[in-house]
Amino acid sequence: MNFAVLVFPGSNCDVDMYKAILDTIEQPVEYVWHLETDLSKYDAILVPGGFSYGDYLRPGAVASLSPVMEQVKIAAEEGKLILGVCNGFQILTEANLLPGALRRNHRLKFHCDTIDLIVENNQTPFTSDYREGEKIRIPIAHGDGNYYCDQETLKSLEENNQIVFRYQGTNPNGSISEIAGVINERGNVLGLMPHPERAVHKWLGTDDGKRMFSSILSYWRKQHGTA
Repeated sequence: MNFAVLVFPGSNCDVDMYKAILDTIEQPVEYVWHLETDLSKYDAILVPGGFSYGDYLRPGAVASLSPVMEQVKIAAEEGKLILGVCNGFQILTEANLLPGALRRNHRLKFHCDTIDLIVENNQTPFTSDYREGEKIRIPIAHGDGNYYCDQETLKSLEENNQIVFRYQGTNPNGSISEIAGVINERGNVLGLMPHPERAVHKWLGTDDGKRMFSSILSYWRKQHGTA
């Protein structure tokens, strides 16, 4: 299974994502510059965190217009797996690949911590190795993680089981309905603010993020008859 880790000017979590793939599932992975116009060789595309283009205008706004994002949209239409984390989540919403928007954190403070999440939906390609309702611990580090959508969209997310993760106990950013991560209707594009790639070894404090990557590989193998 071939992975692409997108790199924009200002990305700073691309190395973490790259190493997470190698350390957890040992699959081929490559960095892909934002000017790339062909992603056909990749089975999954990872959009990492950071401050793409210095968060100019809005976090993710400029990056969403990069040439590579047209290819990400094509890949999403083809059913390939797309994972956006933190700034990657912001980029995916700005590119209209996911519903909603990410706003400034409640009280306008940057939050860096390890927090509790609840797995709301384990019937996705990204979460099959988790249990529904399981509490996991994943790091966060963001200033614009306040997920927002209108009530009609929220109702749709609830009805379609598109809310994949919720904050448990403490809502660090004021997200509506404690939402930490959502998936598209088709189920192949996931965005979340917490960083699973920073939670793949127990010596990091938690390895609860590694099952996201093992879930992706298990899904791909089943789809391709190599399980």
